[in-house]
This record gives sequence, C-alpha cells and structure tokens, in this order.
Amino acid sequence: QGQLVESGGGLVQAGGSLRLSCAASGRTFSTYAMGWFRQAPGKEREFVAAISWSAFSTYYADSVKGRFTISRDYAKNTVYLQMNSLKDEDTAVYYCAADIRPPVEWSWAGINYWGKGTLVTVSS
Repeated sequence: QGQLVESGGGLVQAGGSLRLSCAASGRTFSTYAMGWFRQAPGKEREFVAAISWSAFSTYYADSVKGRFTISRDYAKNTVYLQMNSLKDEDTAVYYCAADIRPPVEWSWAGINYWGKGTLVTVSS
C-alpha cells in the first residue's frame, strides 16, 4: 500500500517562496506520474502541477506557470514543488498525487494515491 506524505507548508508573505515536498513510500512510484493539487476554502480541488514518470514532461496550471516548478528525486522517492512569487490566491491546502496514467489524462476524481495535504497560507 503506497503512501504520500507532504511537508513544507506554512505561512509566508506575498511575494515570498516555499518549497513543498512529497515523500513516497510503501511501493515503487518511479513508474507513476506525480503531481500537486490544491483546494482553497469553499472551492473545488484544482490541478496545480505534474511531472511524468520519466520526468521528461512537466505540466502546470495557467495560474502558476512561471512561478512554480515541479521536480522529482528518484533516489529519495520525493517530488517537490518550488513556489515563488506567492500570491494571496495561492492560499490553499496542497495535496500530493500519484497516478499510473500520464498527467494529460488526470482528473482529481480518478487519482490512484493522495497525500493528506499541507496548508499554505499567503498573507499580504
């Protein structure tokens, strides 16, 4: 049974940076695409970023392009989300996701594995 555990969330001022980590365990995730979703209060969970199993391809929501960078470290079974130039609207619980399908086929309802989330709060 695979597990994903997020860390790195917290309170940051607008314009600041945070790096989220997602540690995978319990199975081999090297053949899984990995990514991040987020859910703000009163809103639906939305896609943020993903990286293919090979790390050859990355995908971003329009709202974070140019500010967020996703990467993965196979040796550490960890995926990262570097978040720069944070805005108030980035405030949300961020969830790590892993799925055997390529990210272009993702919908939040069909994801194979979820973490429990880490809260990011951006203050202006």
